[in-house]
Amino acid sequence: MINFYYESKFKLENEEEYTNWIIRVIESEDKKLGELSYVFCSDDFLYELNKKYLEHSTFTDIISFDYSEAGNLAGEIYISIERVKENALEYKEEFITELLRVMAHGVLHLAGYKDKKEQDKKLMRVKENEKIQMFHVKQ
Repeated sequence: MINFYYESKFKLENEEEYTNWIIRVIESEDKKLGELSYVFCSDDFLYELNKKYLEHSTFTDIISFDYSEAGNLAGEIYISIERVKENALEYKEEFITELLRVMAHGVLHLAGYKDKKEQDKKLMRVKENEKIQMFHVKQ
């Protein structure tokens, strides 16, 4: 099950389309869907989570909490819509492309991908791009 929650004025226009895409992303990594929640929020909301749970005093675009077990992806993915908008401008991307990147990024973390080392970051970017392309392929 995939749930979408909104702690900001932002709302996905077609949740079903995103749900179907996320399921395909999960299946493309040979994983099964457990319970997954996306929370779209503000910078301040995510900043407070970052301080409280990760002890980081920085803004970020995404935080994921992994509750996966035995190949079943489960967790909470918090996304700052303000940060996604800023990143889209900075990287000269469409907002939707950057949103898809961050949404896929959260799932990839739950699937076991890391992004601390340079080599891991490169693989994460390749995987993100692959998953973004999947969104544009209608099933």
